[in-house]
Amino acid sequence: MNPDVPQNFIADFIADLREHHDLCRRFLALVTEENQALRSPAPWSAGAFDGQRKHLLPKLESVLIKLRSCRQVWSQAPPEERARCGEAGLLLRDIQNLLPRIFLLDRENQQEMLRRGLLPASHLPSVAGSRPHFVANLYQRHTAG
Repeated sequence: MNPDVPQNFIADFIADLREHHDLCRRFLALVTEENQALRSPAPWSAGAFDGQRKHLLPKLESVLIKLRSCRQVWSQAPPEERARCGEAGLLLRDIQNLLPRIFLLDRENQQEMLRRGLLPASHLPSVAGSRPHFVANLYQRHTAG
């Protein structure tokens, strides 16, 4: 690795990735449980889910700050050094697979809360953001003729 890379960088980086992976798994479990509760006919209470979310969010922010500081060092490491650290690649791929599932379920939960009148419409992202080809269509309209 580069001479200016701290000795324990890989071990610390993997520990941070494991922590982030664990938090992603916990968020996935939370939004999955919330989704099941919203889909059941029983009355829904946001209290338990909000409390868990408020507990997890500061931890997520903390680990993301640590990972952000590692990103530049990791990207500048020689490819053979990164290849030797296969666990980091596996964790990164697994995290990349977890995130879309979390976002999708959270979006479904927001829509279900909106249908039930439990969430004001102002809390949802704009409609333009949920249309996959919005930006491409916008560019096409402004470049055509």
